[in-house]
Amino acid sequence: MKITNIELIEVDVPYIAPIRNIGHADWEHTIARVHTDEGLIGLGEIWQPCRAVQPQADGLIGKDPLGMALERASEPWQCALYDIVAQAKGVPVWRLMGDKVRDEVPVAYWSPHLPPEETAREAERAVALGFTVHKLKAHPADIVRQAELIAAATAGVDYAIRVDPNCGFKYPTTAVRLAKELVPYNIECFEDPVEKIDVNYAWYSLLRHKTDIPQALHLIDPYAVLCAVKADAVDCFNLSGNVAPVKRSAAIAETAGCPIWLQTGGLCLGVQAAFSAHLQATLTNDLRPCDELPFVRENDLIGGSLEFASGHFVVPRGNGLGIALDDDAVAHYRTQ
Repeated sequence: MKITNIELIEVDVPYIAPIRNIGHADWEHTIARVHTDEGLIGLGEIWQPCRAVQPQADGLIGKDPLGMALERASEPWQCALYDIVAQAKGVPVWRLMGDKVRDEVPVAYWSPHLPPEETAREAERAVALGFTVHKLKAHPADIVRQAELIAAATAGVDYAIRVDPNCGFKYPTTAVRLAKELVPYNIECFEDPVEKIDVNYAWYSLLRHKTDIPQALHLIDPYAVLCAVKADAVDCFNLSGNVAPVKRSAAIAETAGCPIWLQTGGLCLGVQAAFSAHLQATLTNDLRPCDELPFVRENDLIGGSLEFASGHFVVPRGNGLGIALDDDAVAHYRTQ
């Protein structure tokens, strides 16, 4: 089998209204169709413009996907290559990653920093869709008010808040103060609350002893995961990266008894979310709701072929990724 052509389709799919209205930052998305001489087409989703990945695409022409080390394949192309090889073997993508241990993967809702009243309305929407965890981009000035209004809007429902300030609480003193003020609310964890000042994550170790809120680190490098575990600095992990480092990091976390969730695409479209669902289906960890978020855009470009039900993605059952592009939607949002 040989790769004969790679179509690169740059798209611009707006966020849903609450996010779009505040002008939240976005990045170019490119959909890749990787064609082979056997008629198989692999789908990929790339967070770069076409011009940035065209040289890499050119370098793949003539290569045999069946001869590639898929787990270590370059991240922009890994999804499409897995899709091709799984189709060629007549199996779902997850089969190439390991044994399937779950048919559904939990998903977290997500909001950027919005006015607290708007966040509460988003929480109501999330509960109606079956979500049980709300990841919130947090600012120290109003996170307590945000949590108060979310709790009021979701009263009677087991609905947790994942507080993610992107290190914006800066110092342990601020994080400890806010942790005390947030005690009345259902806080799942603090994710990256303070600056990561050293490889031993000393401030995170301190927070684990000074607060009752679990501490999470968002990491890519398995060595960093190991360092955090050895430093007793973390309760759970948000893991990113391609398949090989995610699996290594997940194994370390599981050995340490730390739950995980994945964010391989984040503010992605449906293709990357489906790929992540296949990977998560094979992880034996205590798996928390993931940060794969095609539902925060007005279209996922796959016509809903990644089934979503009661706050979970249903792992696709067909060969390859088990999804299909919505060609009309792709044409509508295409920019190049």
